[in-house]
Amino acid sequence: MSISTMRLTFAAAGLMLAASASGANASYCGDGKTVTFAGIDWESGAFITEVMKTILSKGYDCQVDPIPGNSVTLEQATANNDVQIFAEEWLGRSDVWNKAVEEKKVVAVGKTFVGASEGWFVPDYVVHGDPARNIEAKAPDLKSVSQLTDPKIAEIFADPEEPSKGRFLNCPSGWTCEGVSTAKLEAYKLGETYVNFRPGTGTALDAAITSAYLQGEPILFYYWSPTAIMGKFKLIQLEEPAYNEACWKELSSANGKRDEGCAFPSVDVAYGVNSTFASEAPEIVEILEKATFPLDEVNASLAYMADNKVDATAAAAEFLKTKGDIWSKWVSDEARGKIEAGLK
Repeated sequence: MSISTMRLTFAAAGLMLAASASGANASYCGDGKTVTFAGIDWESGAFITEVMKTILSKGYDCQVDPIPGNSVTLEQATANNDVQIFAEEWLGRSDVWNKAVEEKKVVAVGKTFVGASEGWFVPDYVVHGDPARNIEAKAPDLKSVSQLTDPKIAEIFADPEEPSKGRFLNCPSGWTCEGVSTAKLEAYKLGETYVNFRPGTGTALDAAITSAYLQGEPILFYYWSPTAIMGKFKLIQLEEPAYNEACWKELSSANGKRDEGCAFPSVDVAYGVNSTFASEAPEIVEILEKATFPLDEVNASLAYMADNKVDATAAAAEFLKTKGDIWSKWVSDEARGKIEAGLK
């Protein structure tokens, strides 16, 4: 082989190595691909989606696009890779998602937030009072649902239309939580002493809680987090017997037995990610693995939305502007600088 031929061979090999290295380091967004998010429309999901879209678009130059739809449709779209990221997937609650997991079409990444809960609540002032508002504690020993059978406790939550009974403010009819709470009223032997009041809509539920709280009135109700209500008001969740699968199966079945009551199951919330995307975009998966929102900050952001009558996009911008100590740990230093510059 001549020297000139050898030089050409080595040069070609060098180009091939360079190209290989370049390909190995190429990022999903650097290749011009779009990251499609599930356009989930409940408040916490919409807020978190907007935060993560902004982080990827401003910090990593990603093309991002949301697709609207209901949760079931969007979960199926994630399985099909029409959607890459479902930002607030409540694991184990959806048959569509569970099937996609079994078929290895989707994976759960990280923890979107930790500590989400649902149960029966009363305002903190019912138990501890509120000296600033001259509210005395009407049930200072109230801790658990088992105490609700006490006629003196039921009297505290007297129903305006049937004052001889207490009132339990349930979910609207047709919601899954309405059926479960109705079953719990029976299981806890409260059906005869409490009116099972179902508001017409979720807005009516929030309005009833807000009105009672602002007036300092006792109220017993079902609720969940993260929500604006949790961010605005100080509430106490009543203790229930520990969750067990057999009990829950009966409570959550329309024809189940009502022999015992128990707490709602624990909630695990993660980023639902298409499996193909996860393998193609490890650098984005790495961000999602770190991006756990403190639950109190989610509640506060939702309260910000409600109080200022702004949308999720505005709330996300406010979070990114004021909570850099939280989200900066999820991204590179370079990305942080680009995000902060993009918010100005």
